[in-house]
Formats: sequence, C-alpha cells, structure tokens
Amino acid sequence: MDLDMAALRAFVAVVEEEQFGHAAAVLGISQQAVSKRIAKLESQLGAALFERGHGSSVATGAGARLLPHARALLAGADAAVRAVREETRPLRVAVLGKRTAATELMEFYLARHPHSDTEIVISNVITTSREALRGGHVDAALARAHGGPVRLPADIVAAPAYLEPLHLLVGKDHPFAGRSTIALGEIAGHPVWVPGAAVPSEWADFYRDFSAFSGIPIDTTGRLEGLAQIVERIADSSSLMTFTGDGGPTPWHPNVRRLMIMDPTPAYPLALLWEADNRHPGLPHLIEHVADKYNRDIATSCWVPEPDRALFAVPCGADGRSSPLPFPG
Repeated sequence: MDLDMAALRAFVAVVEEEQFGHAAAVLGISQQAVSKRIAKLESQLGAALFERGHGSSVATGAGARLLPHARALLAGADAAVRAVREETRPLRVAVLGKRTAATELMEFYLARHPHSDTEIVISNVITTSREALRGGHVDAALARAHGGPVRLPADIVAAPAYLEPLHLLVGKDHPFAGRSTIALGEIAGHPVWVPGAAVPSEWADFYRDFSAFSGIPIDTTGRLEGLAQIVERIADSSSLMTFTGDGGPTPWHPNVRRLMIMDPTPAYPLALLWEADNRHPGLPHLIEHVADKYNRDIATSCWVPEPDRALFAVPCGADGRSSPLPFPG
C-alpha cells in the first residue's frame, strides 16, 4: 500500500495541534483540505484515526499506533528529497483567503502558464500571507507592503501587483440602493461596517487611514464573519453598508446592490512580496508577469494610504500629502 505523504503530514499536524483548524494554519492550506486528506488516509487504512464529536481532535487507538510510524516516514521522505535534489520544489505563493483579488490574480497567472510549477498557499487571519513569507513557509506573498503590527524585514522586496477598487454594498431598501455610482464625499459621516478591520493587521491600518481621509467612520463591531454572512446581513438591512473589493468574487444576493465609488476611488494596494536573496527559478517569471499586468492606468483616479503611494505611482495632492477631503460641514 502506498500511503499519501501529504495525508500523513496532515495527520501529524492535527495530532500535534489538536484541532483541524490549527493544523490547517500550520500547513498553510484550508481546513477543508486537511479534512479531505485525513479522510483519504482513513479510507486507505480502513480505520478511524480521530474521535468524532470532541471539542478537540483526539487520536483513536489506531491513530496513536500510526503516529510514530507517520513521523518516521515523513522524516525519511524529507531527508530523501534533500539528498537527491536542490531547490526543485514548486514555487509557493501565499494569498489571504479564497475569495480575494490575490487568489484571482494567481489563478489568472496559472491559467496562462499551466506548466508553471507553482502552488497557491491559502493563509488566514491567524497566519497571514505576510507572516507566511516572514516565517519562510513560502517564496512570495500577495499582500499590502505597509502597515500591520509587525513591520516587514528590510530584505523583503515589494512590487505593485493590483490596485483593487473598493465598492459599496447596500441592501435594496437602503437610501443609496437606486444608484450605480456614488461620490466618496457622499458617504462621509455614514458608518460603514467592516468587521474584519477589528483584527490588528495591514488591512485594519488601511481602513484607519481611509477613515481619517474620507470622514467615513469604520464600524468594526460584531463577530468576525465570512463574506457570505456579511452579505446576508447587508441584504436584510435598510441602513447597513460595507465595502467589498472588485477583484474577488462577492457572493451574489438578489437584495444587495453594488455601487462604484468615485472622486476619488479608494483602492487596496496589493503588492507582490519576496525576499531579495530568494533564488527559486520560478520567481523571476512571476515577478515579470505581475509587473506587466499591474493596472497602473487607474492610479490617477485612486486613493491609497500615503506609505503606498510611491510604490503604486499614485499621485499625491498639490502639497505632496494625502490631505483629508474637504467635506461640507
């Protein structure tokens, strides 16, 4: 019987982390992928490896007996790879979540370069794409280059990848619902709900700077939910609003309306990040692709925080600073 090494690695991670979600974060894959790998291994062995119905993942007797052998097999496999080849592993690129512009960008790249040996690593709010890069788990990451609770090391190189325009989502009974566009100044003073900005992060800092510039209060209260749950909340409300980027697929709902924001258009500055001394042979090709596809043409109509302006060639105001908009009192 040929055991799946990826499934064995997932099994060991779950035992060590005691939860499927924590194991997924360590491995840099989705929790669903971990579950599938465990199910495959259990099917191969014909035995349940974890007790079901517990708050934490506890190994069964069969799982406990498998553990030392699984660790030995993984150690041997890793040693064999190191012994016979130099860096010929896939290029690993971290993105934050599945429904994001970063994921769409990478899937666009892979669709046009199907022979590229590249893996997309799904990160999360626990292990972000920047943290995956800082920890040496990936070769590159798509993320904002500035902000966040931990500054990037000096040896991290950044290149502009995508300016992601923000749209406003409202329910069908919202006063703004009958429109397709809205000026940024018209939203000033109206709270916009962005629960994800409660997490100390580079995107939370983006919304803090955006609020200071636009006069829009950012409401971060409430439980951190997935985008589908947020859309449901917006659909059922006549007053709630949220922002969504145009680069990732927003779940469709018949009672939700999307408005383009103008004058200026706030945009999330997504950069490609990598370590300067990384010599992976697949990295230069990805860098070249990202540089060629960067949507530089919309930069003049966008707003981004001051630290990101030089990298993305977004022009400053006449006084060289990102001044707050002169909204009427």
